Amino acid sequence: MPTVIHLPALSPGMTEGKLVRWLKQEGDWVDRGEAIAEIETDKSVLDLEAIEAGHLARILVAESQELIAIDTPLALLAKAGEDASASEILAAIPSPTPAAARPGAHQESRLPAPRSERIAVSPLARRMAAEAGIDLEDVTGSGPRGRIIKRDIHSALDAGHTASYTTIANSGARRITARRLTEAASSIPHFYLTIDCQVDELLALRGRLNDSGETGEKLSINDFVIRACALALREVPRVNSSWNEQAIRLHRDVDIAVAVAAPDGLMTPIVRKADTKNLSAIATEMRQLAARARTRKLRPEEFQGGGFSISNLGMHGVRQFTSIINPPQVAILAVGAAEARPVVDRGKLAIATVMTCTLSCDHRVLDGSVGAEFLNCFRALLARPDQLT
Repeated sequence: MPTVIHLPALSPGMTEGKLVRWLKQEGDWVDRGEAIAEIETDKSVLDLEAIEAGHLARILVAESQELIAIDTPLALLAKAGEDASASEILAAIPSPTPAAARPGAHQESRLPAPRSERIAVSPLARRMAAEAGIDLEDVTGSGPRGRIIKRDIHSALDAGHTASYTTIANSGARRITARRLTEAASSIPHFYLTIDCQVDELLALRGRLNDSGETGEKLSINDFVIRACALALREVPRVNSSWNEQAIRLHRDVDIAVAVAAPDGLMTPIVRKADTKNLSAIATEMRQLAARARTRKLRPEEFQGGGFSISNLGMHGVRQFTSIINPPQVAILAVGAAEARPVVDRGKLAIATVMTCTLSCDHRVLDGSVGAEFLNCFRALLARPDQLT
């Protein structure tokens, strides 16, 4: 009997994903470990590999923008010489599992869906309506049992039934990220600590190193921030930890996740063992990771895990902001723009380049004194950047 290929959990905490593209067609022979489809998670697009060799006897789920739960049957694989007749194929297809019984089913699935989502409509018609800005509640369906189909959307367009807005369909990655951020913001007791860091000496050192070319890589302020955070985490290891109900886990390695803007939302590639790497190595690694993050080509090991996060909006001119903690981590640093500001230096008014940084802390693990200790260590390192080289 053919083997059922299910949607696996390709990353920790994954409960659903999107089938982006089939790489094989029905009837194709595939070898064990060969990629047969591309699956989009909230962080990356990953290959789904065949669990054994055989013919792709039947594709059960088409390419779509819709999210599907893990363990959903995707395809049937028939081994060499195995009966792949219609009866055998149908016998191999498991009965649908109720959504509430699926592993990882979310509590919000028990809530009634918005009316627009309960309307009977074909996937193509729903996509056409979203692209045209048509409210499905204003469309009368002509399909079976009043289902809205393609010709109904064309009729609505001909009648001028367009909305005063356009819509952008949410990708699977954005929907998953939105749900996780909502859960984090509502379940983690955040508190915030803000400091101002003077970075004139840092900027001067950065300029000298970049002009000399001795690092081999142009250094950014963010590279210094990553290095300073890594050393500060060594000094205050409580901040380099994660939370679960049984125990607090203190991480031995300093793995720092760095937020990178991508077309479908933020990605957080990780600089592993950042405390053991110099500025040049951090700069090179971040440039490569950021490039792959923007094209959603990160490998799982490049974005899974991490004990601390950094989000930097300074390059966009943002002076100060706060970030939502990425669980199970217990802290994230929000970095603002480095700008000239008036300061008091030994009783006299002066101008200095100041960068405001805000640490979001999980109060279940961190107290204010621990967060302050980390920030003071971080600020001291930025003020004496020779310690970072």
